[in-house]
Amino acid sequence: MSQQFIKRLVQLVLGLKPSFSKGHRELIITVTVVILVLLLRSLGLLQSLELTALDQFFHLRPQESPNHRITIVAVDEASLRHGFPIADGVIAELLTKLQAHQPRAIGLDIYRDVPIKYGYTELVQAYQAMPNLVGVELLAPEGKQRVAPPPQLNPQQVGFNNIVYDPDGKVRRSLLYWHIGNQAHESFALKLAALYLKPENILPQRAANNPESLQLGKAVFTRFTGNDGAYVGVDARGYQILSNFPKRDCETAKKNVCSYQQVSMADVLADKVSPNLIKDRIVLIGSTAASIKEGVFIPYSSRLISGAEPIPGIVLQAYFVDQLISAALDGRPLLQAWPDVWEYLWIFLWSYIGAVTTWQIRRPLTSILTVIFSCLLLILSAYLAFLSGWWIPLIPSLLTFSGSVIWITYHLAYTQEELKRSKEFLQQIINTIADPIFVKNEQLQWIVLNQAYCQFIGYPDTMLIDKSDIDFFPQHEVEVFRKQDELVLTTQHPQENEEEFTDAYGRTHLIETKRSLHKDAAGNFFLVGVIRDITQRKLMEDELRRTAAELFRSNHELKLKEDKLRYLAYHDSLTGLPNRKFFAEQLQESINWAHENHLLLGLLFIDLDGFKQVNDTLGHEMGDRLLVIIGQRLSNSLRASDTVSRLGGDEFTVLLRAIPHQQVAAKVAEKIMASITEPIVLNGYTTKVSASIGISIYPHTSQDADTLVKQADVAMYRAKNLGKNCYEFF
Repeated sequence: MSQQFIKRLVQLVLGLKPSFSKGHRELIITVTVVILVLLLRSLGLLQSLELTALDQFFHLRPQESPNHRITIVAVDEASLRHGFPIADGVIAELLTKLQAHQPRAIGLDIYRDVPIKYGYTELVQAYQAMPNLVGVELLAPEGKQRVAPPPQLNPQQVGFNNIVYDPDGKVRRSLLYWHIGNQAHESFALKLAALYLKPENILPQRAANNPESLQLGKAVFTRFTGNDGAYVGVDARGYQILSNFPKRDCETAKKNVCSYQQVSMADVLADKVSPNLIKDRIVLIGSTAASIKEGVFIPYSSRLISGAEPIPGIVLQAYFVDQLISAALDGRPLLQAWPDVWEYLWIFLWSYIGAVTTWQIRRPLTSILTVIFSCLLLILSAYLAFLSGWWIPLIPSLLTFSGSVIWITYHLAYTQEELKRSKEFLQQIINTIADPIFVKNEQLQWIVLNQAYCQFIGYPDTMLIDKSDIDFFPQHEVEVFRKQDELVLTTQHPQENEEEFTDAYGRTHLIETKRSLHKDAAGNFFLVGVIRDITQRKLMEDELRRTAAELFRSNHELKLKEDKLRYLAYHDSLTGLPNRKFFAEQLQESINWAHENHLLLGLLFIDLDGFKQVNDTLGHEMGDRLLVIIGQRLSNSLRASDTVSRLGGDEFTVLLRAIPHQQVAAKVAEKIMASITEPIVLNGYTTKVSASIGISIYPHTSQDADTLVKQADVAMYRAKNLGKNCYEFF
């Protein structure tokens, strides 16, 4: 027998208000309004309103204290007297003067892909002398126009400064990474932030909870998707994040645009700038001159009652860098959007609140005040969530709330059906139901019971009517029953709970009780409960859980054994390095990968010089310890993508994947030889060994795995014949 049917029976007999029709009507109106608003939102018709609301939250947020991490060297109108484009010699002099004051990083947000005027040689020398310098490039998909980075800077000193624009022309998102082909590029702001954070031992890495997210110090940057927040199907290429721009003091800034500490390029060249504005800071060099017209719009650029004022591109980059560093060091909140499901539930909730409050409150003045209060509460909730870094939907929630209020207001129809039924009729009907049923008054006394309940408890109804739980059940069971009853009376919401139930014969049952509250025409409340005996079901569930736990434990132990066997099969028992079998598989896989991606693969065959003498003089145990140390030094000399293996004895191999040219293999060989030849202390004796290294290159010397190994082996023997402690290419 369904729970809904039982409720209806109680309503009929006790003269209760049929709340189901009202509840259904509110739910139908709520769902209809939500569907209409979500449809408008999915078509992008609410996007501009939501973005405008977000901008106002940015304006309303409290001012944030300056952190003195960033100084902008502005190429202003006075600086352009040197001429435009600015000559290489002027840039070189500027960089040299800035570097003298020991900044943590210098960001040159000026394109320098070709020489300009005079001083090119001095600029190249400045580039080479400044490892903390980051230049810019403008990326574009293949076939599109791009601006190359300064050719003298290595790739680690170049970041892209591409900007992601919203449909209204504003910048609210930031790019951290962009993949073009097989090459990953880092943004200008991210590289500068990483340089600043490096002394704090904070490096960009994959987040532990999600490898697709970026971990930077205390912050985890979640990748932006095309429908986050108010956005509808916007471009989500690359690694984008929603920008939570800091709000700096605007009292002295022009045109109400918050900015950072700025000094003129001309003042720097004239030595008029205090070193304290540069030392241990990030120095950004870029244009602020109005004549160059590099302005962009951000949420702080405009207000509802004023026109839009752009900010220079270099200031935008300062915002990007600032929020990255503040999030990493200070845990400043990042701007995130709820998952779609939570947004839908939030929108639905406010639609339902609008429908319920309007239906329940019939007095016009009270209803209006409640609606105004609810709207203010909604706006305040969204604003407080924004301050905590969450962008939750405001406009759709306001629309659904308002829509439900208007709908209920204009279509409010209150129908009160009052049917009086006798208790005897209810008794006759519920006695035909197999599930135990009870009805209690507000004093939690039984007033109606069916035969199934009396049989279940073991007492006749004449003993139970007008009595309460405390008269028949143990104290610990009474406390649970009373707590659940009072919860339903307080919240006026149905509750379902699993409980223990001791009958008159002392047998304890596990039961599932569903309680609901009903109200009669006079305003009296009645608690209706329906009981189901779940003792046997619980016993079966416990047995199934025990069986599942045993199966899980067995599977886990089997997996551990399999992992251990695999490790032993593929690793050298002495050094822990990959063994010959693992090396052979990795070599073939690396050749296939290099072939598919048109890349070079380097193979180094290493044989130790003087190892036999160590074995003969110090013993095999010391020789084994020496091999372990050599294996560790080889591992520490390589990139994470490279593989070092021990073939046996004192022979090792190294796979160098994705090398741009064969000279990289030579540099790695030199690094390995330098590492191996460092003195080794074994049991108080200091000894030294060296290495002879043979090198073969795929596909230059061969495209076959076995041939590559033989060629490297031949080259190694030639290195030994040439005097050892050297390397030779095949």
